[in-house]
Amino acid sequence: MTIERPAVPNPDGGPLRVRLDLSYDGAPFAGWATQPGLVTVQGTLETALAVLFRRPVRVTVAGRTDAGVHARGQVVHFDATAGEWAALARSTDLPPAEAFRRRLRGVLNRELTVPLREAGLSRRAVEAMAGAIEVHRASLAPEGFDARFSALWRRYSYRIADRQQDWDPLQRSITLWHKTELDEAAMNEAASGVLGVQDFLSFCKPRERATTIRELQEFTFTRAPDGILEARLKADAFCHNMVRSLIGGALLVGTGERRPGWLAERMFARVRDSKSKLAPPHPLVLEEVKYPEEAELRARAETTRALRE
Repeated sequence: MTIERPAVPNPDGGPLRVRLDLSYDGAPFAGWATQPGLVTVQGTLETALAVLFRRPVRVTVAGRTDAGVHARGQVVHFDATAGEWAALARSTDLPPAEAFRRRLRGVLNRELTVPLREAGLSRRAVEAMAGAIEVHRASLAPEGFDARFSALWRRYSYRIADRQQDWDPLQRSITLWHKTELDEAAMNEAASGVLGVQDFLSFCKPRERATTIRELQEFTFTRAPDGILEARLKADAFCHNMVRSLIGGALLVGTGERRPGWLAERMFARVRDSKSKLAPPHPLVLEEVKYPEEAELRARAETTRALRE
């Protein structure tokens, strides 16, 4: 049996850091973050990990998502002892990473049925959870890796069908059906006015002691061959509700209710009020999280942590 070692061994013999790459359908969950009495992605994942490790396990995520928001390229980490990691591969010829991934998938798809039912969910709701979280890869992270603070940027997408002939019932759970056609050029003009390092307070729900300054690196709207208008947003990080607020403002520009310069005006006003509109969550997908090379992970985490905290 081959025992997998960290890419960069822990010099002090301390805990190993495990990285998980996963995707999920956000529809059945009340968002990412654990909330009392609600079924969330984090709560479900941590319950599954507790079954495997027979102890509470706390995970750190690259980007928290709202209720109904999906992820195709989410990243999390947690810590485990070397003994716990090696034990996962007992009774199998698989390396610990693959043995762990398969066991975690099994727990997520089968063994959570009882606690979910005990939480008051109907059989139909529990069945909807099956396969809603998919773990694509488990690995030992290099020294200094932090799923949240080591990230260079996050990228989201948002699908809009603004022509009735493009309303596909099979895609309705991940696409906004907009009743009127949108002005793509005006929306791109508006989006370009909020790029760069800015204070996005007008488009965020501030968290206590957290900054609303972010670097928005990309914000575009592109018409796909199937007629769908797809937004792409990339930033070093996004604060709470930022993506949906930016999309909501751009939609007002696209309908002609606001002129393109209005989005930048809202940003510079630095006031969150009823003029800020949230786009529906179900078309929003966290597509990708990008990290630096291994040698730069720790430095990136320390720099980002100083800025965020």
